[in-house]
Amino acid sequence: MSAVLAGFARLPSRASGALRRSFLTPVLPDPRPRRVAQLLVGLYLYGLGLALQVASDLGAAGWDVLHQGLARQTGLSIGTWNILIGAFVMLLWIPLRQRAGLGTVCNVLLVGVSFDVSLWWLPEVDGLAARWVCLLLGIVVTGFATGCYIGAELGPGPRDGLMTGLVARGYSLRVVRTGIEVAVVVAGFLLGGTVGVGTLLFALAIGQLAHVFLPLLRIRAAVPAAG
Repeated sequence: MSAVLAGFARLPSRASGALRRSFLTPVLPDPRPRRVAQLLVGLYLYGLGLALQVASDLGAAGWDVLHQGLARQTGLSIGTWNILIGAFVMLLWIPLRQRAGLGTVCNVLLVGVSFDVSLWWLPEVDGLAARWVCLLLGIVVTGFATGCYIGAELGPGPRDGLMTGLVARGYSLRVVRTGIEVAVVVAGFLLGGTVGVGTLLFALAIGQLAHVFLPLLRIRAAVPAAG
């Protein structure tokens, strides 16, 4: 009987050990309020930025070409497919032994919701000039949002984790990034997704924008006060 009770007593420590092995970061490292707030704001703005780009009808971002194509074939929303594809990509992390973070899980669940909500309330964009404003604003907002959610340091997005997992197995970063992006754009285009100048501009600009915003928004770990 005492052995059984001892086994139950060890369950919480086993659970916490499994949690530590599964997550890239502590679930909520300090400073907690700012990290959570910045993560949630970043994920909402990310969905908004992608929705602005789709609303411009000048070419969706790479993965959204695939989401849009699947939406047109199935009747499910683009945001729903964002969630479903994100969850599927996380399954691909298992053989790559990638670890998630709280931000990874929130990314899968919230960006698609933000996209659909934003696309619902955005007004219809008329005229080429307005469409270009919508496109450029969407790309800048997405770049800022990237700095927000990555800067919170609560784990990478599911698609970023797939890329880094493959690179960790010895594949070239350039080959992996280009191969994944080309594959999803081609598949999305064949399914009816919108490929255009916006697709190219997003691919060229998002890395540079993240490079600008990430240092400004990165949250460093809290340093304990000297006692």
